[in-house]
Amino acid sequence: MTVLFAALALVFALLSLQVKVNNNLADYLPEDAQSTTGLNLMLNAFSGSIENAQVMIPAETVQDALAVKRSLSELDGVSSVTWLDDITDLRVPLELIDQQLVSQYYKDGYALITLSIAEIEGHDPIAEIRELIGSDGALAGQAAESAALRGMVSTEVRTAMLLLLPLILIILVIASESWIEPVLYLAAIGVSVLINMGTNVFLKDVSFITQTVSPILQLAVSLDYAVFLLRRFRENRARMDTPEEAMGEAVQYSFNSIFSSAATTLFGFLALAFMKFGIGADLGLNLLKGVALSFISVILFLPALTIICVPLLDRTKRRAVSLTKSRAGEAVYKIRWLILPIVLILVAPAYMAQSQNHFDYGMTQLASQSRTGADTRRISEVFGSERPLILLVPDNLPGLEKELCATLEDMNGVRRVVAYPTAVGADIPSDILESAVRGVFEANGYRRIIIYVDTIAESEEAYSLVEQVRAEAYSRYEGASYLLGADANIYDIRDVIKKDSVIVNWIAVGAIALVLMLAFKSISLPFLLVLAIESAIWINLSIPYMTGQSLNYIGYLVVSTVQLGATVDYAILLTDKYMKARRLLGKRASIREAVSGSLGSTLVSAMSLSIAGVAMWMTSSNSIVREMGMLLARGTIFSFAMVILFLSAMLTLFDPIIRVTSVRSRFAPSDISDISETESKKEREPSAALSSAPDSSKKKITMIESELSEDKNDDK
Repeated sequence: MTVLFAALALVFALLSLQVKVNNNLADYLPEDAQSTTGLNLMLNAFSGSIENAQVMIPAETVQDALAVKRSLSELDGVSSVTWLDDITDLRVPLELIDQQLVSQYYKDGYALITLSIAEIEGHDPIAEIRELIGSDGALAGQAAESAALRGMVSTEVRTAMLLLLPLILIILVIASESWIEPVLYLAAIGVSVLINMGTNVFLKDVSFITQTVSPILQLAVSLDYAVFLLRRFRENRARMDTPEEAMGEAVQYSFNSIFSSAATTLFGFLALAFMKFGIGADLGLNLLKGVALSFISVILFLPALTIICVPLLDRTKRRAVSLTKSRAGEAVYKIRWLILPIVLILVAPAYMAQSQNHFDYGMTQLASQSRTGADTRRISEVFGSERPLILLVPDNLPGLEKELCATLEDMNGVRRVVAYPTAVGADIPSDILESAVRGVFEANGYRRIIIYVDTIAESEEAYSLVEQVRAEAYSRYEGASYLLGADANIYDIRDVIKKDSVIVNWIAVGAIALVLMLAFKSISLPFLLVLAIESAIWINLSIPYMTGQSLNYIGYLVVSTVQLGATVDYAILLTDKYMKARRLLGKRASIREAVSGSLGSTLVSAMSLSIAGVAMWMTSSNSIVREMGMLLARGTIFSFAMVILFLSAMLTLFDPIIRVTSVRSRFAPSDISDISETESKKEREPSAALSSAPDSSKKKITMIESELSEDKNDDK
């Protein structure tokens, strides 16, 4: 088994190098989005390429600019190059040409050249362009941003792992009883991570967010499975004859618990697959595969590997640092009336604040330290910020097109409009033009209008302009028009994922609540558990609003789902121990046992997931990934605190309701007293309550005692 998994890990690790990464968010829009429909229509109708890059170069003369333009046009992957000479006759002295037109292409000793760059597998035209223009030149646009993202993805996963693994290793070493145990944990999950990344080769491609985030999240959220299994194995060895027997019982005992934990996480991630914005399904599918593979690896690969390493485990034994705090539960019980009002006061405004955040929806906030970001600012300082929107309209109504162009030119945020009526003349028949010139503006029954805008990207002004342009075209052409371009794409992304957020959140909450209802056979407990985690999510996501920061909506939506699916396990563990203890003890002693028994496990898990978020935040220059990392790190801490403090308080407060709304709750009779503070100091076993119980309860207590004692030993 170990040889098989090692071979699979090696094969899929090599295959992972062949996975194609998609850096274009617009590709994940649904097919019926207007900008997607318009793009497909234009690609089929027009032979010309779409402008996706700008090059600014120092040029003392027009001839200098033309020489660079010729060199650019000769590069592989550059399908078209446009400059001032394509718009006007440069045999005429510049002084006699419209200066407003000239300043859009040649200004203050700089020339601004527009390119269409196609991605070629195995070839990087962006690198060649940068080499050609040198450090004095500047390159910006979607093609440059895409190339920058490719470079980020290829290096940042490795960098994040190099930071993450040593930190998690330290945490595992502290909580382990052998120096070699943490290596076994990481080997089991690491193999599944490599296999998961390699299986993506069978997909068309994966998004840059998935490629960066998925391996880190898979490692962090599924590490618990390995820890739980080996802890049980360690306990079994003290009372069983052979390692094989101890491992067999450990797998049997742990299977249901690990499966339940994986199931709740899977349902949280599954909600992402219901997003119409395809990047959610892309990430959700990878996380689903990852958690499933981690589960299989822990159940099949880790036991075989551990048996082989038993002699090494014995030789490297050490005393583990106990993370179990017997007094923590008592302290939580005493401050419950302080915790409840504090949380309830915070939750309502936090819920409102997180829904009022200012969101970004695209890649406008590309890391400022990247060269592409710096080049974009340099070009903007000389020529201003200008982005093209492309409007496709039917070509059978030239009078309407001329009227529409005049209306567009008067809109706030529009710098210029390039179309048949403005560049050629509405009254000039297209039949007398050369086919190359005619093909720029009309093809297959459509006219192309290029609108250059200078609004701030992803601003309300930019969104408003998109709405105005679409409304004007729609009113004239009765819906037979299409607007595309970066601003139109982002507008459609915003529209789609705003609708997705409602669907995703309800599916995630509903699915997890259903799993909890079936697991605990209770109506009230799912509500309490989900409320605890959702409260942590609301508080986490309200902080950007309070501090005046913007959030990328993709990161916001993904983290809210991941935080729910990954950290609800903390609530399940605490509640499960409370319910078992409550069958023997009063609520005060039960919460003491539950908090003390779950604190160590949840703390290790929370620290691992939080450190994973920190690794994403520290190593990524991609704004979306950085934000996701910070939200995840902070949100995990909030979830841990809410489970230990808020959920514990709710369990004791709603204890009577839980009793009557849970099937076969079998809570201890009311005449069984809680363990006193003096008895707690002596670390008295729960069975000591037997002597003070009435005769009718002694049989019940005896039956439960062994189960509760086993759970307690597991978590020490």
